[in-house]
Amino acid sequence: MALATATALLGAGGALYATRPQQPPPRPARPRPEVPYPAQVVDVAYLGDRVPPADAPPRSFSFAVLFGVTAGPPVTVTRVTQPYAGLSLTTRPPAPWRTGAGSAREITVTMHVTKCGEVPWHAGLPFLDVTLRNARAIQIQSFILGGRYAQHLSHAVEVACGNRIR
Repeated sequence: MALATATALLGAGGALYATRPQQPPPRPARPRPEVPYPAQVVDVAYLGDRVPPADAPPRSFSFAVLFGVTAGPPVTVTRVTQPYAGLSLTTRPPAPWRTGAGSAREITVTMHVTKCGEVPWHAGLPFLDVTLRNARAIQIQSFILGGRYAQHLSHAVEVACGNRIR
């Protein structure tokens, strides 16, 4: 008899569970657009050589680059560096600077040769390392500026150092 009672209670409980009122499923959340990584939306283009600023030390040379942001939230450039031990680098305006989506900013980069023996004589693919920050991430991205930049860099180093780096 206990078995019959247990079976009846179990059956009744199952029926109550199966016929209980159901909550409607939650509405799917509206998809939020994903904020892109800053390196995905920044373009850097070499514009050409410039006259170094009057306060630049001897054996300096300058060039201009264009930093553009194609989409997403504004991107802040917090640092610009280069990989060669024999060169130091400054920018005008000095970092950090911020650029919004759909706009670009011309930056003058001035390099100073500090040690002729540690600079590239003929740099094949010279690049700039740029630290980028937006609402999603902070990234360090290397930008190869192309053949014109490589030629300009090699010529500027040759003028600055003469025969001392061969």
